[in-house]
Amino acid sequence: MKKGGILNRHLSGALAELGHGDGVLVCDAGMPVPDGPRVVDLAFRAGVPSFAEVLDGLLAELVVEGATAAEEVREANPGAAALLGGLFPALRLVPHERLKELSREARLVVRTGEARPYANVLLRCGVFF
Repeated sequence: MKKGGILNRHLSGALAELGHGDGVLVCDAGMPVPDGPRVVDLAFRAGVPSFAEVLDGLLAELVVEGATAAEEVREANPGAAALLGGLFPALRLVPHERLKELSREARLVVRTGEARPYANVLLRCGVFF
């Protein structure tokens, strides 16, 4: 058994398969999950695991070269907006409908148990060298 890091075997395996430029959508429990990408659903119950917890774990495992979120997060979920702005100073904001369109291009969707609106971000993988 793996000693540390991400223990969920589905998520750990999916992350190992990602390459440069691949997209990873980290989303709340209410975000429509697109057909096509691999989905790892971590939602256990409302709020568990939280968006922040899942994002923290993923960022410990991934190199991220860009992030996109819905512009509506600023008003509808200031906590998520502050979290994303702190983690990604060059965060790109687009209308929520555009984020849903972009999410269809993701290679992986990680669904959290977050129950607050607009706690979603599309990450673009980078390389570690």
